[in-house]
Amino acid sequence: MANSDSMDEQHYLTNYQAGDYSSPLVTVDVAIFTLIEGQLHVLLVQRGNHPAQGRWALPGGFIDTDSDLDLSEAAGRKLHEKTGVNAPYLEQVCTAGDARRDPRGWSVTVLYMALMAHAPTAEFVETVTDARWWPLSSAQQQHLAFDHNHLLEAARQRLSSKTAYTVLPIHTLDEPFTLTQLQQAFEEVLGAPLEKKSFRRRILSADILEESGEAPPPGGRGRPAALFRPKAGLEDHAFVRVVGEGR
Repeated sequence: MANSDSMDEQHYLTNYQAGDYSSPLVTVDVAIFTLIEGQLHVLLVQRGNHPAQGRWALPGGFIDTDSDLDLSEAAGRKLHEKTGVNAPYLEQVCTAGDARRDPRGWSVTVLYMALMAHAPTAEFVETVTDARWWPLSSAQQQHLAFDHNHLLEAARQRLSSKTAYTVLPIHTLDEPFTLTQLQQAFEEVLGAPLEKKSFRRRILSADILEESGEAPPPGGRGRPAALFRPKAGLEDHAFVRVVGEGR
């Protein structure tokens, strides 16, 4: 009986035609953040093709079912193809879909949030006419393609809320970094000042960093500042109490 059931299913799968059923367009989009001169920025691309040609958008595109093993791989691939950058940290945020968000038809997109230390975009990439880091406040004021204003806001909210109990902003810094630089990254993402002694005590007691030399004091005066690098497994750490209130 088991063999008969197995053969029946195999026969079904052999003769199954996916084209017999209507399917939505499926894409991935990436909101990738960094810090430039202490200010939060997001990477946008200017679309080179229709629809929404010439408008700014989050980098993304269609899933390649022949090469992408999963959604995360598709997001990383499209990010690199459209901008030339690679994200060391990538996290799925949400899924959005309806019959109105894309004029080409019923569409579903999977939104990812990414963080990285600042790096320049590629000078030339296919299907976009420009790829540029925008101050977040400026990007939010743009009339982005499709529903990307809503997607950007969803990613921003996830970044803020998760920063309150994790060390996400560490991914926006070049290594090694000082505790002052790390605190400034947290404050920029959270949109609120943090008490210096409390922040340092929280970070150092978590045992998530390792010392990596010293930075010379500004202007050559005063004590040098300790430099740090993240330890392995940093992504899994969560604080018992929130670091600050997200905006």
